[in-house]
Amino acid sequence: MPQWITRPGWPGHLLAMLSGALTTLALAPFDIWPLAVISIALLYYSLRELRPGQAALRSWSYGFGLFASGTSWVYVSIHDYGSASPALAGFLTLGFVAGLGLFFALFGAVWARWIRRREAPLADALAFAALWVAQEVFRGWFLTGFPWLYAGYSQLSGPLAGLAPLGGVWLLSFVLALSAALIVNLNALRPRRAFYTCALVLLVAPWGAGLALQDHPWTAPKGEPLKIAAIQGNVAQNLKWDPAQLSAQLALYRDLSFSAKPVDILVWPETAIPVLKDQAQGYIGVMDRFARDRDSALITGVPVRQPNARGEMRYYNAITSFGAGQGTYLKQKLVPFGEYVPLQDVLRGLIAFFDLPMSDFAPGPADQPPLLAKGQRIAPYVCYEVVYPAFAAQMAAQSDILLTVSNDAWFGTSIGPLQHLQMAQMRALEAGRWMIRATNNGITVLIDPYGRVQKRLPQFEQAVLYGEVQSMQGLTPYLQWRNWPLALLCALLLGWALLASRMAKAV
Repeated sequence: MPQWITRPGWPGHLLAMLSGALTTLALAPFDIWPLAVISIALLYYSLRELRPGQAALRSWSYGFGLFASGTSWVYVSIHDYGSASPALAGFLTLGFVAGLGLFFALFGAVWARWIRRREAPLADALAFAALWVAQEVFRGWFLTGFPWLYAGYSQLSGPLAGLAPLGGVWLLSFVLALSAALIVNLNALRPRRAFYTCALVLLVAPWGAGLALQDHPWTAPKGEPLKIAAIQGNVAQNLKWDPAQLSAQLALYRDLSFSAKPVDILVWPETAIPVLKDQAQGYIGVMDRFARDRDSALITGVPVRQPNARGEMRYYNAITSFGAGQGTYLKQKLVPFGEYVPLQDVLRGLIAFFDLPMSDFAPGPADQPPLLAKGQRIAPYVCYEVVYPAFAAQMAAQSDILLTVSNDAWFGTSIGPLQHLQMAQMRALEAGRWMIRATNNGITVLIDPYGRVQKRLPQFEQAVLYGEVQSMQGLTPYLQWRNWPLALLCALLLGWALLASRMAKAV
């Protein structure tokens, strides 16, 4: 590679931005998975000679390119549905993207200041992969997290997919980062045969294991398949919370359900009932009797008002099951600005985007039980929750079937819904379970335990999806051990790198 890539200056920063954008092309809907390795390799190589401040700026440029290309749908949400002017929506989107880039700036600074070991290329590559995973984990946790655009998602249709049931999406990210760094360092390792051989094994073995484990049945069917119907109402976002449209929306889901074929489980999307549950008891009673008459479970999204642990009356985004089912789940992972407003005393009233009618939800309590439907345990995820790997695994381990309901109308015609679907597919693959995904305007699908879409409705159409899902029993290694093995490995690698760096400076 040319040496200017490793030097400070705008050419290197511009290349870093373009490198970040390559990861977006590796993800849905483009799915050019080799670009994920190329993207990370370019960043790794460009950081090898930079001082901490320079490395922070270079890495920020990478993050800016990644999020500017991969989360441009934020503009649609703010402008089209938040009533912000194009200039203001563009400014807020730019601030959002620039802020997310700071996660990579921190990554670059830490790498150049404490972790990098240019004199030990093999150890350097391992430490880089460990720090890459730490960056993704931190990004998914800090200030409720933004676990979007993880590199590992590129492997859903790639050779490493077979590793997902072993260690989840973060294991895939680790292998991608390690492979990228090893490819860059192979030439430097060539004179040292033992290290070179070890590097080749570390480079080739994970990809071979991923291919060998594809379609491996980590879980087993339990009982008979269940007939499923998922209703996609295709209600326009600007009508969703309009009180004048309430009766029409309730009638829409009622009539589509009445005319649907008899099934075991009928699913409506997130907030399909756009009014508080306690205010819709008459309507819910009608649908409950309908479901019982058909011996079906009906699961729907509906807002709930109830006191929290301190006795304060709060609102929750929820899913409820009735008919041949029971239970109500309160959403725990809320979308900033969409479901709650950080610093709301300051921001509310500035623009309509900060005053959306559903933006005052509270998070539900932890450790809620699964929903029940036809005697099966259903792990419920409301919209954004399905993108949190560790959170999703905790509920999946207690379930027979996975369910996510969403309203992706916020994304418009952008790539957002396709990215969201890809993350749901990864959750099914990690857990070895079928997933039902019911959305307002697409993409409504049934996903098998290998992360493959088996049934699908087109976007932006009003329709009913019919199909079958199978309850599964047993746990994948990932559900058994979660992220602990990978976390321990990364901690050891980073600790080793820190100790070595400190000893080198002391000499």
